[in-house]
Amino acid sequence: MEIMPVKIEDAKELLSIYAPYVRDTAVSFEYEVPSLPDFQDRIRSISSDLPYIKVVEKGEILGYAYAGKFKNRKAYDWSVEVTVYVRKDSRRAGVGKLLYHALEDSLKRIGVLNMNACIARPKGEDEHLSDGSYCFHEKMGFHSVGTFHNSGYKFHTWYDMIWMEKIIGEHQKDQRNVRFGEWTVE
Repeated sequence: MEIMPVKIEDAKELLSIYAPYVRDTAVSFEYEVPSLPDFQDRIRSISSDLPYIKVVEKGEILGYAYAGKFKNRKAYDWSVEVTVYVRKDSRRAGVGKLLYHALEDSLKRIGVLNMNACIARPKGEDEHLSDGSYCFHEKMGFHSVGTFHNSGYKFHTWYDMIWMEKIIGEHQKDQRNVRFGEWTVE
């Protein structure tokens, strides 16, 4: 498996990974699968500043991850919201772990200090959502920092949304600026 930057040309394959999360799960709170042009715009917008990466094996994309700006205020520059999606037939094969390690390394190199994850959480047994994302993030070193109750409504069900964080750098009094647009994958 190889980690590589996502290109606009990957949008159709990435969208095929993402679409089942929208259609069949409450992992994504989107109701409609984005159009290909909209998805391409998302890739362009995010990857111009922050890492947007993929795992490729035998020429096929098995999953992708990216970091988005946490908030559009200067004081939040050192915090990002991270996202990972893995192709259904590649789950539990280490793809997500590989992606998050590479994403974290890329973020550290440009000066990001906090990784935040917004995760839908079931209140009990649920056919559209498991605790898998929460457990994955916990294994990756994230800690729960807050719950928003009944904040997402999908499939006639109200879902809680939790925030998890992972501190990946040292916070200093005279902090260097994040070097947006300079990210690489190593």
